Formats: sequence, C-alpha cells, structure tokens
Amino acid sequence: MIWNKERETMPRAELEALQLQGLKWTVNRTYERVPFYRAKMDNLGIRPEHIRTLKDVENLPFMTKQDFRDNYPFRNFAVPQEELVRIHASSGTTGKPTVVGYTRNDLEMWTELMARIVTEAGVGPGDTAQVAFSYGLFTGAFGLHYGLESVGCGVVPIGGGNTEKQLMLMEDFGTTVLISTPSYALYLAERAQELGYDLDKRLKLRVGLFGSEPWTEEMRAQIEKNLHITATDNYGMSELIGPGVSGECEAFQGMHIAEDHFLVETIGGATGQVLKAGEEGELVFTSLDKEALPVIRYRTKDISVIDTDPCPCGRTLARMKKISGRADDMLIIRGINVFPSQIESVLLSSAGIGPHYQIDVYRRNFLDELEVSVEFTDETLLDNYKKLAALTETVREKLYNVLGINVKLRLVEPHSIERTTIGKAKRVFDHRNEEQSKN
Repeated sequence: MIWNKERETMPRAELEALQLQGLKWTVNRTYERVPFYRAKMDNLGIRPEHIRTLKDVENLPFMTKQDFRDNYPFRNFAVPQEELVRIHASSGTTGKPTVVGYTRNDLEMWTELMARIVTEAGVGPGDTAQVAFSYGLFTGAFGLHYGLESVGCGVVPIGGGNTEKQLMLMEDFGTTVLISTPSYALYLAERAQELGYDLDKRLKLRVGLFGSEPWTEEMRAQIEKNLHITATDNYGMSELIGPGVSGECEAFQGMHIAEDHFLVETIGGATGQVLKAGEEGELVFTSLDKEALPVIRYRTKDISVIDTDPCPCGRTLARMKKISGRADDMLIIRGINVFPSQIESVLLSSAGIGPHYQIDVYRRNFLDELEVSVEFTDETLLDNYKKLAALTETVREKLYNVLGINVKLRLVEPHSIERTTIGKAKRVFDHRNEEQSKN
C-alpha cells in the first residue's frame, strides 16, 4: 500500500519541477529571514535570483551542526518564536543542544511524512504499535506517534526503558508493531528469553520500525531471528525534521526519500564535490517547504548511496542505502580508516558470539591501539580455555581481514557488557584525548 500515491509515484520530471519551485522558495525565505545564512551567501556573492535550476544548489554554502550551536537557541529560525507550536532539542551532551522548531504547517507535513514511513513498513489500521522511544525533547517518539495515529494504528506510548512492563503490555495489549532503537530491540529479545517468553505463543509482534542509531544488516538479521519479526529501517535527524526523511518499503531495496520535501545530494566528504547517483558519499539535504527551520545543504555526516531507479513497489522516489557509517564516527588507527559498522558486521556474522560489544581506542607508547570486547554465547567456554582461545583467534583474524589492522579482541562472559535501555547505544569509547590531557 502507498500512503500518498500522487506524490510517491510522481514522474521524475514533475518531481524535479516541484523541487525547483521549493528550492527557490526556501532560498528566498532563508536569505530574507535568517541573517547568518544570508551572510554566508553574501560572502560567496550569491543571491536568491541566481537559483534558476536544481543544479544551482551546488553553488550555495553548506550548513553544519556548528551553525546550530553558533546560533543557539533561535537565531537560525525563519519565524518569530511566537509562531512556533513545538520545540525539540538534542540532548546537548557535548555542549549546547541543537534546537529545532515547528510551525503548525510543519507539524502537518511531518505527520504526513511519518504516515508514509509506517505505511511503507506495512503498518496500518488494526495494528497496535508500542513506542519504546523516550518522549520529551527527542523527536523520534512524537514523530512516529502522530504518523501511526494518522494511518489508523493504535498507539501504546509507553516510552523508553521498564523492559519487563514493556513485555507485559506487549502480551496483554496484543502489540503487533515495535518502535525502538535496534539495540533496545535486541535487549528486549534477550530479556524475554530470560523470563521464559515463548514469543510465538505469547506475543503478536510482527514488524519493527527501528532507527535513531546506526545498525547493520547483520544486526537486522539478529533482531529478526531473536524477536521473530520483520525489522525495517527509517532515517531522519532533528535538524532536518526528525524521523520521516526516508523509510524502507516491503521490497527492502533501500529507504525511499521524501524528495518532494527534501533535495538530496551526496558529496565527497573531504572535497565537498558533488557525486553522481550510485557513488557512496556524505548525504546533504535541503528542505523545500519547511517554514520554521529551513535548512540548505545541511551536511549530515552520514555515509550512503543514492539510487534514483524506480522501486519494484511502484514508488518513484529515490532510495538511499542503509547508512554505512558516519564521517565523524570514523576512527583513524595508525593511518587506517576504521568504521564501527565494519566491526559490527564482522562480529554479528560470527558464530558463537552475541550482538553486544564495545570498542575502546587507546594511545600507548605513542601508538594507537584498538580493543574490541564482545560477549560469547556459549557459557561452557568458561571451562574450556582451548575452545575460547580458538574462537577468539577466528574472530580476530576476520577483523584483521576486513580492517587491515590488528585488533586486541576480548571475549567476555554473557551479560557483562552494559545494555542501553533508554536512548542511543554507546559502543565506541575513544580514550586518546583523555590520555593526552593527563600528560
């Protein structure tokens, strides 16, 4: 089923005409109302009337997360505060939070985009969805909540954490849809097993919509195996609108981008050069009809590939592959680029170890060292050092073949790595700056 057939199956020529109209409107509005971005354009000698084709977007300056921090809280808004009907913000764990806001029209558009996402995943009337995201300044819970309601799905707004109650309500309410981070889905499955749940008999879960943190195809397979559901991916970020920028349909050939509301580019991260469709690069988005917080060429730091071919599902909107990594998550270890997603793929495709892991980076004797801790699943290995050593060496060799560097691998007992029940999972700990500050 397609939620908005007129927009989601639009011929590309019509879509591009609509995008150009939205691009011109956004650039004019931003230039007139957002001083910091007007200054960026003036510095490059660019004015709104210079935007005549979609390709002209490449002449506009980028926006970055730093622009949000520099203009905290409301100086990057295109409307006065009294016109905002909703304000969200990031956690601000690394400084001032990133603040985003919505007019009433923005919220209606956001709800429309979320209705598309949940419909793409096969969710609709008769389903009951349990939202295990935390409600609050975080955009995820509210975005999905209103989208689910708009398609006629019942919503259980339980929020994050409280895992035993989550499972109880899933059983008692007949929950069919789980909304959470992928890492929490894995923890739910683990806890259900510990409590003796027969998932096929006691729960009616059939599909999950997971996002808010990077996850690999190997993790998808683990979630589907452990929870006995279909796991779907969706993408968004608060700076753009929240979740709703793209979502995966039941053909599982990428996430459909809401191109009628966002213009997407991929660029070479180091050069900023625009890449062709099909080339892997950093995603850059321009909003086309946001009123409160327009963004122009916003650098997401997320790495993906764009496919503009029509999908077997009938939608013509471009698709993006699952995020392969983040430019700012990349670790440089002795001159080698390492993405945490590469490590996850190896670990989750290896027999005998579980999906819970931690990555630590140290600098010792002026050299970087990468340590990976992962739980083994067979507790009998505690009494069989030879088998444990053999498994460790097998996985270590796999990591070396993929990464090209030696990794110190620690296989640890089940349940010894901390689980994340609320918010995004933190798996990477770079201690190099800590050690420098001590010296």
